[in-house]
Amino acid sequence: MENLTNKDPFLKDKKLVVAFSGGIDSVVLLHYLYVHYADNLRAIHCNHHLSKHCDEWSKFCQDFCKNLNIKYKNIDIFVENTVNIEENGRKKRYHALSINLKKDEILCTAHHKNDQAETLLLQLFRGSGVAGLAAMPHTKLLEDGIHYRPFLNIEKSAIVDYASKNNLSWIEDDNNTNTHFRRNFLRLKIIPKLSTVYQNLTKTLARVAKHQAEALQLTQALAVIDIKNQRLDNGNNQLNIPRLVELETYRLKNVLRYWLNSLNFTPPSDKIMQQIIALLSAKKDSEPLVSWHQYKIRRYQNALYFIDNHAPIEENCPFHAELRKLPNFSIRYRTEGQRVKLAGKKHSQSLKKILQAAGIPPWERAGLKMYYIDNELRAMERIGRMQHADKTNKD
Repeated sequence: MENLTNKDPFLKDKKLVVAFSGGIDSVVLLHYLYVHYADNLRAIHCNHHLSKHCDEWSKFCQDFCKNLNIKYKNIDIFVENTVNIEENGRKKRYHALSINLKKDEILCTAHHKNDQAETLLLQLFRGSGVAGLAAMPHTKLLEDGIHYRPFLNIEKSAIVDYASKNNLSWIEDDNNTNTHFRRNFLRLKIIPKLSTVYQNLTKTLARVAKHQAEALQLTQALAVIDIKNQRLDNGNNQLNIPRLVELETYRLKNVLRYWLNSLNFTPPSDKIMQQIIALLSAKKDSEPLVSWHQYKIRRYQNALYFIDNHAPIEENCPFHAELRKLPNFSIRYRTEGQRVKLAGKKHSQSLKKILQAAGIPPWERAGLKMYYIDNELRAMERIGRMQHADKTNKD
């Protein structure tokens, strides 16, 4: 969409949700969508509780929607007042919005061309690569729905003009003038000075972001080709190490970045990336680990394992589903030196060796569930049916 006078073809017949802060940008977005798509529209306001005015803003948003008969929902978010308050608030806000997004709904946010320019500069000063300099995409998947930015090609001046022509009111966030926040510092101090030297700075920076987005598509396409041609995907979010190290280093890094992005991992720093590269040459019998934030990468045998400590644990074991319905069902975990007899086997075996033979990494073994009925072992998660055996020796 290039202006605010026509409908956006992408939004035709879509179910729309507006992330509604009450600021001028989201007010104009909500009003614009109300004019063209009133029957398929609702709004969500995230109250971060970071300002003494936050309840007033929530009330403003509720009243605004009530006056237009727009469905409205308030979500309370509590963010710790730390040095990363902007990033933490953004993550919690999008998490809250994503889990409240219904299937096939489009989440619309009011990011515009000036926001895109600021984002590119922020990423540049952080030393980001192509993915960071591509800034904000027009469209991206978000849980069961889509995150869409209708105003990304619209300049701030057009939004202000729309608000004036339609006599709209909005709230002013007192934090928007706080230059301790880097985005505000760029917006209020740096970009105005740069604009006195470089004409059409916002358009130029937005164009740079577009070029980087196209370059990102190329690097991602190359990663897909390498993963397929080298047969790098072992399944279960594992990469094959012997085949991975056959790639040139720059293509190897590209595959890793693509893979981490597909898993929704926060991109690693250059230092962390070097640690991951070093991990690839670790001894086969070692258990090396690289970690950052809540993420871990481990090497086991000839595979790289990618672990998100905050990822929900899915309960899909068929033995659990079957046995939990029986009386006196209980769950336990393996003990040192434990021996068991697998179904169809005449002799007992060391449980440790069974787990090794099944290719289950050491760090996952202690958490595997063992299912009991009347204190008798019946089965083990990811292994199968089994029963007790005497501890004739420890391994």
